[in-house]
Amino acid sequence: MKFFIKKNVLVIAIALILSACGAGKAIVSVENAPIVAAIDLVNVIDDRVQVDLNPGAFATSTVIFSIPKTVPGTYSSDNYGQYIQDFKALDYNGNPLPFTKIDENSWSISNGTQLNKVLYWVNDTYDTENEIDDAVFSPAGTNIAAGSNFMLNLHGFVGYFDGFKEVPYSILIKKPADLIATTTLSKEPNRKADPLWDGFVAKRYFEVIDNPIMYAKPNTETFEINGITVTLSLFSPNNVYKAADLKEKMVSMMGAQKKFLGDVDSTKEYNILLYLSDVNIPDAQGFGALEHHTSTVVVLPEAMDVGRLEQAMVDVVSHEFFHIVTPLSVHSKEIQYFDFNDPKMSEHLWMYEGTTEYFANLFQIQQGLISEKDFYERMLGKITNSKFYDDSMSFTVMSKNILEEPYEPNYANVYEKGALINMCLDIILREKSNGEKGMLWLMKELSKKYGTDIPFEDEALLPEIVSMTYPEVDVFFKEHVIGTTPIDYDAFLVKVGLVINDVEEPTGYFFDGQVPYMDVDVQNDSVVFIRENIELNSFFNDLKLKRGDIFRTINEQQINLETLRPIIGESFGWTPETVISMTIERDGEMISVSGPVGQPVKQVKKIVTLEGVTEEAVALRNAWLKN
Repeated sequence: MKFFIKKNVLVIAIALILSACGAGKAIVSVENAPIVAAIDLVNVIDDRVQVDLNPGAFATSTVIFSIPKTVPGTYSSDNYGQYIQDFKALDYNGNPLPFTKIDENSWSISNGTQLNKVLYWVNDTYDTENEIDDAVFSPAGTNIAAGSNFMLNLHGFVGYFDGFKEVPYSILIKKPADLIATTTLSKEPNRKADPLWDGFVAKRYFEVIDNPIMYAKPNTETFEINGITVTLSLFSPNNVYKAADLKEKMVSMMGAQKKFLGDVDSTKEYNILLYLSDVNIPDAQGFGALEHHTSTVVVLPEAMDVGRLEQAMVDVVSHEFFHIVTPLSVHSKEIQYFDFNDPKMSEHLWMYEGTTEYFANLFQIQQGLISEKDFYERMLGKITNSKFYDDSMSFTVMSKNILEEPYEPNYANVYEKGALINMCLDIILREKSNGEKGMLWLMKELSKKYGTDIPFEDEALLPEIVSMTYPEVDVFFKEHVIGTTPIDYDAFLVKVGLVINDVEEPTGYFFDGQVPYMDVDVQNDSVVFIRENIELNSFFNDLKLKRGDIFRTINEQQINLETLRPIIGESFGWTPETVISMTIERDGEMISVSGPVGQPVKQVKKIVTLEGVTEEAVALRNAWLKN
């Protein structure tokens, strides 16, 4: 048990200190005192900031202080303690207390009843990502750019005391006057406006780490989406972009998302913290986003043109926003009571990430943002990508053990096969309910049953879903989610009148779009060869050329990198009747080939409509894609 027994004179002294330094924190009764975390963003030294963490008094002789090893949504061991330096524990007289560093993320402090506060310096992650093999994923990382930008994913700055993750926090931040904070953390009530200090409150430690803060010069846009106030805050280090440049696209996209979700209403406020990385200096390199209950941190390269940036924001932010459904509204006890330093993982990544990724694509076809062809290409891409992972690995076993080998290398499959699992379940539900029910219906029902504050038992979820749906769902779970049987996607696509077929598409002679069919020996640019890891087009196949063949002559011209370039230029004017002759080297043997160049095509797999498709299949497809 923790007792708050500081003497009145000490309480008064702390109040005077806080008032004198500008924090202005009103001291509450010691029986209910929050943990006070003060972060100094003004006096930055060696790209580090100091954190002062002042708890109430402890009744135990040993106190354990920790910085997270893992945080929700990352599914990796990032060890944020490695960025903590010059750790100190001080008693009420300002004298150091002895401590032992237990591991990379935890400190054991002796004479705990005398502990007044802990002090330490924090280094950031962004400018060291290229120096560390397993760098922190940038949207979960931190940035310290004095006077310019501070990305405060607070799990990298504020720790917790063992046994006291459920006590409230008061977060005081000393900041440059010209930088503003964007966060969904609640402001400290009754606090007077101060250009040099911000004050925030959190009910418990999870709320601290669930609400990142970005400090930057004002560059924000705020808009309303069906009762949700959305703020987009953008940091562009070279002032390439303004938040206004992306506002229209975000309004359109998030409006479509809210229309797709309908009556799902788990938040009234949502913030998008967009950090654009400068690729020309040591800076963030892990592009993507990390979800939170009421915000998301997005990291993308500033060098992107506006069209690519807009599409990246649509794909990335839509995925993160759908996390308000799962795991933020529907989640297990492992998520609700997350152990930041010894995490027990849930077995339901097929839902937390898979359902979210599926919805991020499904809403775009349902709301008319992409075509059916685009949607099919995305799903086929996921089928192809999923084959690069262990397709016979149990998804629930992988999820439960995702921080360990051999499961961790398969994590990215949650965005590929995880989405496809949901696609198949969606088709099953639509088929068995005559088009009335789908995965969105299921997630809404689960949200009603559980919600933000009521977690489910991990092992009880799948039986619960089966009880709400159909026996076919139980079979699918047992074979393809719990079990190890790969999914036959054709068997599900045929239900909606679709099939995966080989289709011919036009391509270039020497290039497939921007992708070359040839490569050059890095040690000798006179050796130009056909790439080993590429499917050849009809031009190469008709001439009976093979991967690895080295070009020696084309039309009697000796071939090297320089002489090949004008031939590639000429190829844009070739007709199918143009005749070409080549000498190639294969396994040390010189081989001559010749013939018409033809019209180059490539074989690609496509999801296409079945011939003679039934009305029932068309109706089911319409319910799936348009309902």
